[in-house]
Amino acid sequence: MKLHERIRYQPMTERKLLKLPGDARVVVWTVVTVEVWDPSGPLPRQVLSAPGGQRWQPDVPNWCWSEYGARVGFWRMKKILDEFGIKATLCINAAVCDHYPQIVAAAREADWEFMGHNLVQRPMHLMEDERQAIYDTVKQIEAHSGKRVRGWMGPGLTETDDTPDYLTEAGVDYTTDWVVDDLPVPIETKNGTLYSIPYSVETNDVVMSAIQTQPSSEIYDRIMDQFECFYEEGAEQPRILSVCSHPYLSGVPHRIKYFRKIYEDLAKRPGVVFWTGDEVIDWYKQAAGESA
Repeated sequence: MKLHERIRYQPMTERKLLKLPGDARVVVWTVVTVEVWDPSGPLPRQVLSAPGGQRWQPDVPNWCWSEYGARVGFWRMKKILDEFGIKATLCINAAVCDHYPQIVAAAREADWEFMGHNLVQRPMHLMEDERQAIYDTVKQIEAHSGKRVRGWMGPGLTETDDTPDYLTEAGVDYTTDWVVDDLPVPIETKNGTLYSIPYSVETNDVVMSAIQTQPSSEIYDRIMDQFECFYEEGAEQPRILSVCSHPYLSGVPHRIKYFRKIYEDLAKRPGVVFWTGDEVIDWYKQAAGESA
């Protein structure tokens, strides 16, 4: 099936009105993504341009950029989330289980949700056997986390035409790759319904900080601007606000205070709940009358 054949176009004005518990307006969904970058090959992105435009392997400075996030940035971010009592969704390559086992253990102890992000940080189109890669990712993360993997994010939000079918076959309930709405959306597959939970590209720290190279405060400004719109609209129909973060970006010293300020301000607002992805899907299925 082609992408456009898997979802039905339904304007926001024609939706069933949903209700959050306690008449809340906005769900804040925190996704912390930890990846394993391979310095022996081309890296996913660069913070330091290669001299003369020539990329060399190993790419020491750009690999270190990511590695800092795992060594330092993640722990700064987790301390803040613990302070506010927020359970995040930890999105990881399965390789994180071997490379950064302390991160997996800390998330497991904090009762975070675990989301699959391929075996390694490589687009799904480049996997020799995509179906097997999805299955192995899910099983490896489940073995180390002790939790069922219900969510999936392709590296760079990449999917092939077959990815949704492979995901439901592997027991995955939802994906973040389809950034098409402000509420979950059913996606048709050969093995039943897959759901999209609203992730974000424009309020994603990769886009704001690494691609658009905006000031450090942009992660706060843009997320809060989006929240204000959602909060107003949420009086009639709830919205899902995703905080899309990577430790090598949001967890660095010059941005961490803005990451903290997001939660300081959101925690003060009435009608805001902080959920994991599996909580979002369970609520949506019940509220929208979808089959379990």
